[in-house]
Amino acid sequence: MVPTVEWKDGAVRLLDQSRLPEVVEFLDCRDYQAVAEAIRTLKVRGAPAIGVTAAMGVALGAQAVQTTDYSIFGSAVLKICDELAATRPTAVNLFWAIERMRQKLASLRIQPVPSIKQTLINESQAILEEDINLCKTMGRHGAELIMDGQTVLTHCNAGSLATAGYGTALGVIRAACEQGKKINVIADETRPVLQGSRLTAWELMQDHIPVTLITDNMAGSLMKQGKIHLCVVGADRIAANGDVANKIGTYSVAVLAKAHNIPFYVAAPYSTIDLKTKTGDDIPIEQRSPLEVTSIHGSHPVAPKDVAVYNPAFDVTPAELITGIITERGVFKPQEIGERFIR
Repeated sequence: MVPTVEWKDGAVRLLDQSRLPEVVEFLDCRDYQAVAEAIRTLKVRGAPAIGVTAAMGVALGAQAVQTTDYSIFGSAVLKICDELAATRPTAVNLFWAIERMRQKLASLRIQPVPSIKQTLINESQAILEEDINLCKTMGRHGAELIMDGQTVLTHCNAGSLATAGYGTALGVIRAACEQGKKINVIADETRPVLQGSRLTAWELMQDHIPVTLITDNMAGSLMKQGKIHLCVVGADRIAANGDVANKIGTYSVAVLAKAHNIPFYVAAPYSTIDLKTKTGDDIPIEQRSPLEVTSIHGSHPVAPKDVAVYNPAFDVTPAELITGIITERGVFKPQEIGERFIR
């Protein structure tokens, strides 16, 4: 797996996902502002990957604070946390990781500032390693739901590119393949930013996992023909009642799966569960640039100039459409989330 995010030579190194699949290029962020911009402009994306990147951004920003006074240092780092938290509103992993860095900072107030700086780097590295390990555990749980010879539909990208490594939804598929199961994957293109065609198809091909790309409006037809056996997607936030926010178009896939009696699973780590958000109606939905809809990569127009555009980045799938939620702690019914996951 190509590393999505890592701490490298005093910088946060990111695989620039805005350039894939044409160019595999790495971006070295040498200050936290560059990290924030990379998150905002989708150079790094996927809820777990955003969380890991933000944690590293906090650690990176802390290195540049020139003081030995904890009060001044702590105030500066908290400001960095606030700026990184303002980059994207929907994926709760971002806020979870930043809060963890805040708590680590608070626990170190009696330590010398140079020691605190190193500990913040270590904490961000721990978050990265934990993400990889929990994705592998999640994958093993989810792989039990996939039978040999089945075809799985996935939406957007919830693979190693969306995490620190291995993936959530694609981690489930990877684990099934590692068990020797012959799995075929249907990846829908995921308009308007095309994460399915640009990222999921590329990632699966790198791992030699059979994948077929379809347009977003083909899923229902394939389901009717019996060519899809189950759906596995990721999540950016899971509310206490089991409603799930994920990339726009997920709700449509879930409705189609329900109509065709096809299991619909969500794979996401514990950090994606937000018990403070009671239902999906309370999840903030990010609105993005009209250019994502009216052009391809901002440079190839596909719509009339000045047409009105509505471009929410996410939608919410109600709990009743979800067969199960796959986590590193096991597979649960959506209605069990509020009972089982107590922070």
